[in-house]
Amino acid sequence: MCRTLAAFPTTCLERAKEFKTRLGIFLHKSELGCDTGSTGKFEWGSKHSKENRNFSEDVLGWRESFDLLLSSKNGVAAFHAFLKTEFSEENLEFWLACEEFKKIQSATKLASRAHRIFEEFICSEAPKEVNIDHETRELTRMNLQTATATCFDAAQGKTRTLMEKDSYPRFLKSPVYRDLAAQASAASATPSSCSLAKPSHT
Repeated sequence: MCRTLAAFPTTCLERAKEFKTRLGIFLHKSELGCDTGSTGKFEWGSKHSKENRNFSEDVLGWRESFDLLLSSKNGVAAFHAFLKTEFSEENLEFWLACEEFKKIQSATKLASRAHRIFEEFICSEAPKEVNIDHETRELTRMNLQTATATCFDAAQGKTRTLMEKDSYPRFLKSPVYRDLAAQASAASATPSSCSLAKPSHT
């Protein structure tokens, strides 16, 4: 709806700025922003056109499904940057911790890591407490008695659903992602252009 920075309230401006800064860091791109006063542009150079094309396809894939976003390292980093601006990054961090947890082979390590995840994300007053119902919290607590790779499945499923239904649509509608996706579309169509912020000719 709003196209220019002036149209955003201050808090939105600050969050968009923070999101862009975080995106700039994980993409190893130059600082966002341009002289035109628009929401800022990522610059793709002609030097790495193949990389840029792959990255563009990656970016455009994020809006196809939440699974595609979560299966992309850049997508996870961008989504995490967005969630930080909404102060809800704990859901994604918990989901990622569960994914790593499932890879643990040692039963001893599995048990100790399970308790750490529980203390960090699940128990009441946890530093990064995720938003799950009492029943799921108690089920997870009981699962810890004999920790297995699946003991967080119910809680992980709830947080995933919450992100997919709530945060993910807002991420796709955010001015920064929409701007990035527009440039990715342009990069796919004209991978050799020097700068996507301005067309070469009229």
